[in-house]
Amino acid sequence: MYHAVFVTEDLMIDMPPRFPLANLPTPVEFLPRLTEALKGPRIFIKRDDLTGLAGGGNKTRKLEFLVADARAKNADTLITLGAAQSNHCRQTAAAAAKAGLRCILVLRGDPPADCTGNVLLDHLLGADVRWSGARSREEVMDEVVAEERAAGRNPYPVPLGGSTPLGALAYVLAMQELKSQASVPFDRIIFASSSGGTHAGLAAGAHLEGFRGEVLGISIDEELESLQDVVADIASGTMRLLGNPRTFEPADIYANADYLGEGYAIMGVPEREAIELFARIEGIILDPVYTGRAAAGMIDLIRSRAIARDEAILFWHTGGAPALWAYTRQLIQPRE
Repeated sequence: MYHAVFVTEDLMIDMPPRFPLANLPTPVEFLPRLTEALKGPRIFIKRDDLTGLAGGGNKTRKLEFLVADARAKNADTLITLGAAQSNHCRQTAAAAAKAGLRCILVLRGDPPADCTGNVLLDHLLGADVRWSGARSREEVMDEVVAEERAAGRNPYPVPLGGSTPLGALAYVLAMQELKSQASVPFDRIIFASSSGGTHAGLAAGAHLEGFRGEVLGISIDEELESLQDVVADIASGTMRLLGNPRTFEPADIYANADYLGEGYAIMGVPEREAIELFARIEGIILDPVYTGRAAAGMIDLIRSRAIARDEAILFWHTGGAPALWAYTRQLIQPRE
């Protein structure tokens, strides 16, 4: 367990305890070939796919705070929920293993025919995987938590994506980390946004750091107003945890919901193109659900000139590559 301190020119804030899980800082890299290929702004990338925990990803940062809180409350089991190929669930299972805790995952729907991608890793990491079937994940998770308590255990429920004000603190610190690394002032930070915790932490961190660019979340599955409401609520809660109250309104949250495609976890032509472009031009692997969709949105915004050629932008890679193995057929199918 260790503590971090958030420091700006105007204030110094003691953070809650963290349990070490992530390899930090993650690097920031310039993408010269992608910049040239898109004939657009200078494109940089923040590599949170390299946080290191069982394949890495953005949830590892959040779990440092959440696991520390679970241990402080003498929890013996982490319980969370997600989609079948949930990166959050895979990282939660790994965090539990590293912290010596049990882990129960409630995944949506029925077991797939092939145990691949994140589902395979969930099992390898020792998680007890439950499937919700036709019922909601939330209903099944509530039952599991109640069963664990009735059995005399002390479970620690982790909401979807670890997206709580406490989890979002990790991305307040991540904005401080970025400030120490940035060689140029970024006009925009672009990333995948879904359950809202990463987005909220970046928004709160940008406010505290005085970042003047746009913190733009590309929605993966939520309509614009719904996403802005969720992110604003978490960001406001995060500021309260920091003892620096600031109420975020939905209008304060920059988001784009124009790239929802055919729905959550359905990979279309734009996602496939983005995955191939990053891989073949820069040797960087994106995933079909989150970073592939966010990158597809960024590419379209550049091509449509909604992002100007003279800008410097940062694509924040939130991880997810293990999910690729569940999309093999879609990724290698012949083009029409």
